[in-house]
Amino acid sequence: MSGDVRVPGHDEAIAPTLRRLRSRPRWLAGLYAGNARAVIGRGFRVIRAQNWGVIATGFFEPVFYLLAMGLGMGQLVGELPGPDGRPIPYAMFIAPALLATSAMNGAIYDSVNNVFFKLRYAKLYEGMLATSLGPMDVALGEIFMALFRGLLYSIGFLGVITVMGLVTSWWALAMIPVALLIALGFASIGMAVTSFITGFQQLDLVPVVLLPMFLCSATLYPITVYPEAVQWFVKALPLWHGVELMRQLSVGVFTSMTGVHVAYFLVMSVIGIAVASLRLRRLFLR
Repeated sequence: MSGDVRVPGHDEAIAPTLRRLRSRPRWLAGLYAGNARAVIGRGFRVIRAQNWGVIATGFFEPVFYLLAMGLGMGQLVGELPGPDGRPIPYAMFIAPALLATSAMNGAIYDSVNNVFFKLRYAKLYEGMLATSLGPMDVALGEIFMALFRGLLYSIGFLGVITVMGLVTSWWALAMIPVALLIALGFASIGMAVTSFITGFQQLDLVPVVLLPMFLCSATLYPITVYPEAVQWFVKALPLWHGVELMRQLSVGVFTSMTGVHVAYFLVMSVIGIAVASLRLRRLFLR
């Protein structure tokens, strides 16, 4: 009598998983199982059950900044040069920058705080990687959930600045996919960095990095106020590229740097996903 126990329908149930595993490129065999949607599905179930209120609160931060700085201080500042050199109201100057910042914050806090708890305390990823899922499935799934948060913030804030008359071109519709690109870059790097964090105290370093980057990346004033050496440093920061790209879209003006801004976030995303995947494999699949 054979020792094998067959469960009715078992072979049919796992057939799609087996096909995905066989179709993987060989170099991805240890990283990717082609089933990131399982992680995404779990993420949406958690949001539906308990997280909508927490997510919604992040929408209001850039709106409050816009009301306080753009409309309040804008009465004192007046106009500033736009992407094409023509003067624009101060509120129109900072609104695209706040949209880029909103995408960054939503992605970072989702890919750092949430991922850290799941990684170090809930041991969720350890359980996921005990199944057929690979480290890249987990990384892509979590990064997608961070993008979803960035998407909600971007759509809401774009609606606000459109109603306020702070966008003047149909190219502004492209600010939503660009916000997702910005969120992708920051979420990827955020998850990679989180894999190195071992204690809650280290999470305090995140706002220490984000706040100066927000204040110094030409979000609230032109980069020309800095000495040239400082300008080069600011231009190396990812948020500056996002801010400049958003400003160009808000008025429909493009330069030779537009492609550089996009390429910056594409490279940033690839590096972040690769590092996060390799770190998860090292932490749990040694």
